Amino acid sequence: MSSDLSPIDKAKFVAARKAVDYVQDGMRVGLGTGSTAAWMVRCLAEKIRDEGIDIIGVPTSTRTADLARELGITVTSLDEAKWLDLTIDGADEFDPELNLTKGGGGALLQEKIVATASDRMVVITDAGKEVTALGAFPLPVEMIPFGWQTTKALIEETLINMDVLGRDTTLRMNDEAPFITDEGNYILDLHLRRINNPRQLSLVLNQVPGVVENGLFIDICDVVIVGHGDGRIELRDINEGTVSEDRIDLLEADNIFADL
Repeated sequence: MSSDLSPIDKAKFVAARKAVDYVQDGMRVGLGTGSTAAWMVRCLAEKIRDEGIDIIGVPTSTRTADLARELGITVTSLDEAKWLDLTIDGADEFDPELNLTKGGGGALLQEKIVATASDRMVVITDAGKEVTALGAFPLPVEMIPFGWQTTKALIEETLINMDVLGRDTTLRMNDEAPFITDEGNYILDLHLRRINNPRQLSLVLNQVPGVVENGLFIDICDVVIVGHGDGRIELRDINEGTVSEDRIDLLEADNIFADL
């Protein structure tokens, strides 16, 4: 199986495999959304089976909840769990301070709520997501459907005074209709190219009437695990100020994902 994986999928797998080492018996764990997080859910299910640990997962989307249940992971809501020990999720971009852009999969609102309700957030990614400054990936902004064109116009007006390189905005679509989040909202993607002050931009965007939340995750991530296609892993811990390396045998993928 591992020989059939693309280099990107191999990178995602080794990052996900390393991330579940942070999961211990009795933990309440936030389960992220997206292609990289899906690898993590599968790795976590294997860890539960092999080690007999008992954990409760709090999914950040219906997609993740369905996959976790299918693989035998006990899931509950954040309201039931109240507070989490750990959240593991992916990211669309990360910068040297481990600030993130998230929301490419459309689950940024639930992802941010779950991540901020956790003692620790571990992000799993590949080297292509590392940037010197956020903004190359379109920044998602979740907004309510009512008056969305007014909200869009207000956001565009706000961007004039922000330190960004681009100001184009597009409503995210699902075929011919607007994309709808799990919370019934729309997403406006901001094509900013470079965000020189993400903290300021995040605060200002959330003041626009109609905006629910934006995809900038500032001072939330504790550890980024960067996977590489050859099995190498880099661990960057913002709290410890450390960077370490490890390696995972890619042949392990044959056992874990034999059903794919």
